[in-house]
Amino acid sequence: MFNGKTILVTGGTGSFGKKIVKTILERYNPNKLIVFSRDELKQYEMSQAYSDTKYPCIRYFIGDVREEARLEDAFRNVDYVIHAAALKQVPACEYNPFEAIKTNVLGAQNIIRAAIKQKVKKLIALSTDKAANPVNLYGATKLCSDKLFVAGNSMSGDLSTIFSVVRYGNVVGSRGSVIPFFLKKKSEGILPVTDSRMTRFSITLQHGVDFVLDRLDHMHGGEVFVPKIPSYKILDVAKAIAPDAKIKEIGIRPGEKLHELMIPEDDARHTIEFNNYYVIQPDFIWWNKKDHLLGKGGKLCPSGFSYRSDTNSDWLTVPAIRKLVDDFVKERPEYR
Repeated sequence: MFNGKTILVTGGTGSFGKKIVKTILERYNPNKLIVFSRDELKQYEMSQAYSDTKYPCIRYFIGDVREEARLEDAFRNVDYVIHAAALKQVPACEYNPFEAIKTNVLGAQNIIRAAIKQKVKKLIALSTDKAANPVNLYGATKLCSDKLFVAGNSMSGDLSTIFSVVRYGNVVGSRGSVIPFFLKKKSEGILPVTDSRMTRFSITLQHGVDFVLDRLDHMHGGEVFVPKIPSYKILDVAKAIAPDAKIKEIGIRPGEKLHELMIPEDDARHTIEFNNYYVIQPDFIWWNKKDHLLGKGGKLCPSGFSYRSDTNSDWLTVPAIRKLVDDFVKERPEYR
């Protein structure tokens, strides 16, 4: 679907942005691939790997999702937008709440308006497990963002732009991930753990990219897509990285959950299960559940269902975590 099309990635110099740009360049032949971000240094560094000489389709746009006018310029003649820009660090959002709202909430509003005005065909936005029953500001802003993008389909009306959301858990080795943190602490012989009972969802960066591209291809507009991914226990991560290290419990940080949640119980009545993912359906009058989902092999989740990291049926074993860590270190030699 990307051959001959123009795609724009907001937050294009972040971990996800760089991976999806790499994947699109390897698999498709787009007309243009626009990297949109506000950091000129990161764009310069990225252009060393993906130059417009080697990849004539690539473009680098400086801009901020807080600036609606700049988004309108960037979205001109764009077919698909992948929205990955956000303020994501929980402590930073807690300490700078107005900034988090400007980027994650008002930025989403600007994205929606610009996409509709410029007649973008499809837009898919990245969310987070922290948006489900949020307990911190980051999660709350992403929940607001999710609601805005779902409602964007009603705002678009007959103008044909459609919006959907992808929500998934912690990305292996991403900034703020426990894996690089434990690798740094390994040499000290003591691993600080917030709570030994803690569990988390886990997804690789490539899996996240592949899921977004697949859902972008098949979205109708209004869905919140949730992939089925494994959980891990924090103590198993510690065993995989430093089996001989001592564990020191330091207590849960402000805004942190003991277990992660991706589909709350209250959303169960709107959720359809497929083999590899769930779809939280929108409450639209025009949304035909049978045509969109139930007629395509999905089944309605039972009342009281929730998708939680501690009750998940799929778990990463210590050897499986160790392989993920080894793969991460191969790509990041500074952690060897």
